[in-house]
Amino acid sequence: MARRCAVSGKNVMVGNNVSHANNKTKRTFRPNLQSVTLMSDTLGSKVRLRLTTHALRTIEHNGGLDSYLLSAGASKLTPEIRKLKRQVSRAKAKQESAAA
Repeated sequence: MARRCAVSGKNVMVGNNVSHANNKTKRTFRPNLQSVTLMSDTLGSKVRLRLTTHALRTIEHNGGLDSYLLSAGASKLTPEIRKLKRQVSRAKAKQESAAA
């Protein structure tokens, strides 16, 4: 499993540990990934994602998974999330056409 956020695309970065004597050794900076299950109201099902805590806060700030996906630009999303966005937008359009 890749150490990459499904929404924001944050992944492992590389840098140096620098000692007091200015010795440099390679190290990695890993994203704070959490496995979460989010409810999609439009799809009526749960979606399991591996997100950074930053992405999770962004989704909550935007009012949930569905509203985040519909407002986010496709170029900023990873391919698996683009697929989920298409599913949500189709389901929402189907709900609106059934209501009208």
